[in-house]
Amino acid sequence: MKRLELEERLIDFSVTIIRLIKNLPVTQVNKHLSGQLLRSATSPALNYGEAQSAESIRDFIHKLQIVLKELRESFVILKIIDRADLYSNKSELDIAINECNELISIFVRSVQTAHKRKR
Repeated sequence: MKRLELEERLIDFSVTIIRLIKNLPVTQVNKHLSGQLLRSATSPALNYGEAQSAESIRDFIHKLQIVLKELRESFVILKIIDRADLYSNKSELDIAINECNELISIFVRSVQTAHKRKR
C-alpha cells in the first residue's frame, strides 16, 4: 500500500470514528469513552503525517509505534462499546472495528519492516 493511500485510510478511519461518536447517546459512560476514542482514533493520521517527516529511521519507527499504540487503544475502546451495547448501529460499529483491526495489522508489518531496514 502506498503512503498516500495509507494516509487517506487513516483519515477515513478518523472520520468514521468522529461520525460514530456524534451518534452515541449522551450518557456519562459514553462521554468518557467517546473522549478517549476521539483522541486515540484521530491520533494515528496525525502521527503518520509526522512519521513522513521523520529525522531518522529510529524516529520513523518511533512514530509508527505511536500510530500502532493509538490504533490498539481505539480497538479496545470500540470492543468495549460493542460488548456493552452502547451503540445501536451494530453494522457501523463492526465496520469501524474491522478497519481498526486491519490498520493494526498493516502497522505491525510496517514496524517490522522498518526494523529490518534499520539493521
